[in-house]
This record gives sequence, C-alpha cells and structure tokens, in this order.
Amino acid sequence: MNIDTTNLKHIAFIMDGNGRWAKLRNKPRYFGHKKGVSNVLKIMRECYKLNIKNVSFFCFSTENWNRPQKEIDHLFDYLEDFFNKNIKEMMEKDIKLVVSGNILKLRKSSQDVVNKCLDLTKNNKTMIFNVCLNYGGRDDIIFGIKNLFKEIKENDFDLKDLNEETFKRYLYTKDMPDVDLLIRTSGEERISNFMLYQLAYAELIFTKTYWPDFDVNQLHECIDIFNSRTRRFGKI
Repeated sequence: MNIDTTNLKHIAFIMDGNGRWAKLRNKPRYFGHKKGVSNVLKIMRECYKLNIKNVSFFCFSTENWNRPQKEIDHLFDYLEDFFNKNIKEMMEKDIKLVVSGNILKLRKSSQDVVNKCLDLTKNNKTMIFNVCLNYGGRDDIIFGIKNLFKEIKENDFDLKDLNEETFKRYLYTKDMPDVDLLIRTSGEERISNFMLYQLAYAELIFTKTYWPDFDVNQLHECIDIFNSRTRRFGKI
C-alpha cells in the first residue's frame, strides 16, 4: 500500500479511550493504559517507516492530576518502562525525544528516566518523537510568554520582531512545525486543551476506535483522509 506523506510534516495523537477499552474487558483502567502505552510504539514505528518527521503523543495532561493516585502511579510505571525498553531502538533509528510540558511535577524516578533519554537522543535528527507530559495548551502559551519576557529582560529583545512565527520558538514545540494532522481516538470530538497554538490550521480526524485498538491500517486510512482534503490556509 502506497501511503503519501509528502505534505504531512507533523502528526499528533490524542490517545483517548484506554480506560473504556479496559472496562469493556472487565479490567481495571490502568490495564488499558498499559495497552495504550505499548500501542504508542507500534504507531511511532509506522510513522518512522512513512518518513513522518515529527510525531506528538498526548500522554498526560495538566488536568490528569485529578485522577486517582493509583491510576497515575501505574501510568508513570508504564512510561518509565517504555523509555527504558525502547531507548536503544530510538538511538539506532536516530529518533530524538522531545518532552512538552513541565516534568518537574513528575515523580523523581520518572524525571530521571525522561532526562536520561532526552540527553542520549538530543543529537538525533531523523525524527522527533514528542511526548506531552503534564502538558496543557494554555500552559504552553503561558510558558512561551514567560520565556519571551525573559528574553526581553536579558537580551534586549525588540518587540517589533515579535510575530506569530517568532513566538513559536518560545513554546515547548519550538523545534517542530505546526501540526498538520490531529487524530483523536474514542469518539470524543474535542481537542481538550491540546496544542492550542500549534493546531491553528491542522486537519482534525475523530475516530470511534479506542486507542489500544487503533492500528496501522487505521493510521493509513486517516492519512488518506488527510490527503483528500484541500488545505487553503485562509486562501481561496
């Protein structure tokens, strides 16, 4: 199957439905998160094969701290295990890890694992694998404003140089292009405070499949839908 990704520079995923997937199988919610984390690897590998240079996964939001602590603990167990097991493959494939979000609120063991992977992969160039942890779109914009104020104070930044493009370099996704395609699984049709600035002209696809069941074939179908759309960016 020939999948055209010529115009797909950045694809992002809201990986929804893990808990409901587990409930259908009479399993605890964290069982669904474990399956969901393992599915990240499958989809990342396929994006790599398709030569998509930037992929983002919404793993944990600024609002997710309101969930039961036991569920949060399991989720970070799975994330640590994911990084520990797959860092070798990321190095072999020249994949750079980027983390969007304030990881200082994460438990110490998770911070250590994430920082180790960030350091090991920092010079990789073939693909950016962006994991959004303790991330929120509004928080990202505030983060950008704080960085901008810091530069104004320390480097005599001229506000005449501030525009939509220059502001991007102060966000968590400073090294990534805007999102071209956002896929949200589970049937929910909202963006849930995800990449508010970066999604300005993204194509949105909402699939009813729960994230653990979202597979390579469905990814291909979403890309085909993306390619069938006309992106005008405000033009005729």
